Amino acid sequence: MFDPQTLVVPDGTRMEERTIVVDGGAIIGGGTSIEYGIIADEITIGEHVKIYGEVSARSDVYIDRRSEIGGTVRANGDAHLGEFTKIDGKLAVAGNLDIGDHVSIKDGFEARGWITIRNPIPLIIFLYLYLSELIRSGKDEEVEKALDDLFSDDSDSGDAPMMILPAKSRITLSAIETGKPAHIGDDCRLQGNIRAESVSMGSNTTLFGSIRAKDITIHENCTVHGNIDASGNISIGSGNHVLGDLHARAINIHRSAVVDGTMDAPRGIVVEETASEVEEAREPIAVEKQKEVGKPETEAKSGVKRAKDEKHARSGRNRGRKQFARPRSRRDKRSRGERRGHGQRYYVRGRGAERR
Repeated sequence: MFDPQTLVVPDGTRMEERTIVVDGGAIIGGGTSIEYGIIADEITIGEHVKIYGEVSARSDVYIDRRSEIGGTVRANGDAHLGEFTKIDGKLAVAGNLDIGDHVSIKDGFEARGWITIRNPIPLIIFLYLYLSELIRSGKDEEVEKALDDLFSDDSDSGDAPMMILPAKSRITLSAIETGKPAHIGDDCRLQGNIRAESVSMGSNTTLFGSIRAKDITIHENCTVHGNIDASGNISIGSGNHVLGDLHARAINIHRSAVVDGTMDAPRGIVVEETASEVEEAREPIAVEKQKEVGKPETEAKSGVKRAKDEKHARSGRNRGRKQFARPRSRRDKRSRGERRGHGQRYYVRGRGAERR
């Protein structure tokens, strides 16, 4: 069961030039604005949603009332349009069409199945009234069965990936904004600056933009083309590459991660590594120590002997230099004696007398 209070981008999601391609379904909360088109399996759009591009569903499309679609709407299954829905394009439905009052379709529509024009009750209100009546009647077993039928599927569709945009989220050409936590899956390719309460990014994901949140966690082998700013903590896993700066209260970063910019954390930066990596780093040191301890005694003695021989050779060279040095002359010896105070000569100016 999904959490409507968390922005979820499933694995393999790609933001192309003007289209978001989802390998799964999509649920868009009320009051959301998207400046892209959407391609997904089953698409559910809430009230007062504005989508600037095309909406293409591989199965069914549900569009609640007073929503606006800026392009063509295609559904390979059924389509449900609430009242006052506006489509600035064509509506093409392969299955049945359930359409409310005051729906505007600019380029007309075509449906291969049944077409029903009415004013349907919004799905959430209908479910609420239906379950309330069952509870009031005391039919607990039927309530449990109804919930199982609504939120479970024999085909394990609950495990299928689903993109979820909470109410009043915004996806523009330059930003992905929500006031709720954001979870980004693996192998995604996104464009825009992410602004959320907190951000958790999976592995092998590329983001062409910056990230700003309270707490940010990036797992493995991701590339972020921008800065990462957090009022709380930042955790960067192994193999990540950040082409910008890191600013946070505290930063935990793996030693294999690469940051092109600067890192600023008043409460410190911790460089992490796994236990296996610590053991791998210690192995060469242990091998060297083992080699030192395992040296044979003869090799150690030969090393000491070699050092002594080198010392004797240096002293022999010095003795050879002394033997072949030029002997000092008597004049040199006399000058040395004079410097020591023996046989000094001095003259008295003006008299020319010599004293000894």
